Order: sequence, then C-alpha cells, then structure tokens
Amino acid sequence: MFAGMHGRHGGGRGWWAGIDPEAMRREIHHAVRGVHGRHGGGGGRSRRMFDGDELRLVMLKLIADEPRHGYDLIRAIEEMTGGAYAPSPGVIYPSLTMLGELGLIDEEASEGAKKRFAATDDGRAHLGERADEVAALIARLTGLGERTKRSDRAPLRRAMGNLRQVLQERLMRGDLSDDQVNDIVGSIDELVRKVERLS
Repeated sequence: MFAGMHGRHGGGRGWWAGIDPEAMRREIHHAVRGVHGRHGGGGGRSRRMFDGDELRLVMLKLIADEPRHGYDLIRAIEEMTGGAYAPSPGVIYPSLTMLGELGLIDEEASEGAKKRFAATDDGRAHLGERADEVAALIARLTGLGERTKRSDRAPLRRAMGNLRQVLQERLMRGDLSDDQVNDIVGSIDELVRKVERLS
C-alpha cells in the first residue's frame, strides 16, 4: 500500500487514485461484523469460540503459566484475541470449579477477597498429555488476535477513501483556486513524507 504513496511525488493521478470507496465500505462492514459477531453484538447470534472442555484446557494452560484470578483469565484471553473474544464470568467461574473438582488446579493463598488458582502436579501432567491440543487452541486465540489487528486498519482505508472522494468532488466542481490546489498538494506531500518517516 505504501509503495503506491511513493508514486505521488512522481506526478500522475496520486496515491489515492486506485482506491474504490464502495469496496472499502464493503471490506470495513465485513471486518466489523467479523469482529463484533464473536461477541454476539450487532443483533447477530453469537458463535461459541470453544466448547467447555477446550476452554478449560486454555484456562488450565494460562493458570499453569502463572497463578490467576477469574478476571485475570478473562482479561488474558481477551488480550490474546485483540478484544475479539472474552469469556463471561458465568462461563469462567463454573469452569474453575470443575478444574478444582478434577484436581487440576488448587486455590492459592492470596490477599483480598479474590481467589487465585495455581496448577497442581496433576494439572501440569494433564497439559503435557494434551500438549498438541493445547498448542492448537492457543494458536486459535492468537490467530484471532492477528485477524483483529488487521481489521483495525479499516479506519486508515476509510480515511483514504474519503480523501479520494472529496478531492474528486471538488475537482469536478472546478471551484478550487490555484492557491487552494497548491495548499492541498502541499498538505498531501507533507503527509506522505510523514508516513515515509514512520519506523
């Protein structure tokens, strides 16, 4: 995408010429639905990220990495997915109870009212027995996070489409003075230079 921006200095129609605003709107709509649909937002029906056993495995892995409270688990999973998925307390706490009943985690002494849990030896052995499955589940979460990050480029694409559209409209109207055109060109050139300096 940035390669097209460099061509702006060489004349021609400019770096925005190849952007189709309607295509951008469709892409943004798809990205928004793809992210929020996992929460069940936007009036759509939510799709479960994991079944109960899979979520418990993810929770056990996170607890084995470091002792955690229930809300720590919610935040950790949400961060891994870039905010696209966060299990509810109504799912997390019964799962913690079951992990405890199975002897895979145990409550650890902690300050305050929150219960913090740590993995037991049986829990770590269980993770070892299902290591491939655990790795696949973590990859699913981090993959969702990467897709969410890519969809976050939508505001940039929207801004580029808006710029192209407003410039086309003003050029069609033919009411821009030479000084105004020079000011616009100078602003665009300065923006391109700022983008090129980003590292």
